[in-house]
Amino acid sequence: MPLLSSWFWLLLALAPLVFVERWIHRHLQGLWLLLLRDVDLALILYSVLLLPGVLLHEGSHWVVATLLGVRTGRFSIIPARMPDGALRLGYVETEPVDFVREAVIGAAPLLFGAAAIVTVGYSRLGVGPVGAALAQGDLLGMARALRAMVDLPDFWLWLYLIFTISNAMLPSASDRRGWWRLLAVLGVVIAGLFYLGFGSVVIETLAGPLDTATRALAAAFAITVGLDLCLMPVLWLLERLISRLTGLKVEYE
Repeated sequence: MPLLSSWFWLLLALAPLVFVERWIHRHLQGLWLLLLRDVDLALILYSVLLLPGVLLHEGSHWVVATLLGVRTGRFSIIPARMPDGALRLGYVETEPVDFVREAVIGAAPLLFGAAAIVTVGYSRLGVGPVGAALAQGDLLGMARALRAMVDLPDFWLWLYLIFTISNAMLPSASDRRGWWRLLAVLGVVIAGLFYLGFGSVVIETLAGPLDTATRALAAAFAITVGLDLCLMPVLWLLERLISRLTGLKVEYE
């Protein structure tokens, strides 16, 4: 079934996405710390580097909350260390609401970010030929497609935007707070419809939209993983070089 195939690719891309995004965040901070030797200054420059992605993340919360009639409070993109040691790049305050709207607002950065990545990736960078050549195992064709991509106007600008958006789009723990209750309710409703004999109607109604959505998310995740995997060796080598030159080393917990 196409839907099962799209879910398979989504889950296949999600697993490495969580790892590479965490690695990129940690080592970007470590690289700035080695260069500047000042925790606060390193934090500021790290947040400036990811500013477009943070703006989209927090802005999507605000837009969806406003559309759903949820009052919003303070809006910030100033980084801060939380009491548990975690880094918060920004936030939007919203009034307490039901778990359905809470879940939708929390999912906004992922949906907006994936849409932006797919749009930029296919319309501005032309990643389609790269993916097609990779799927066919045509390494020469993939190399030609990558060369053509690099020669595109404003290639580095679009690449930077994808990098910042993709590495700031994953929802935080507070963003995911209402997801499980919503998924549980939807699961019960769908199970009830199947029990009452409306299973075929459910499949016919949801299969198309779900397949489109999961394919778009899978494409966004795959673009993110591919970009981060290309950047990881560069960051690692830079960190090792600066560490050797300065005699300093960042320890990651």
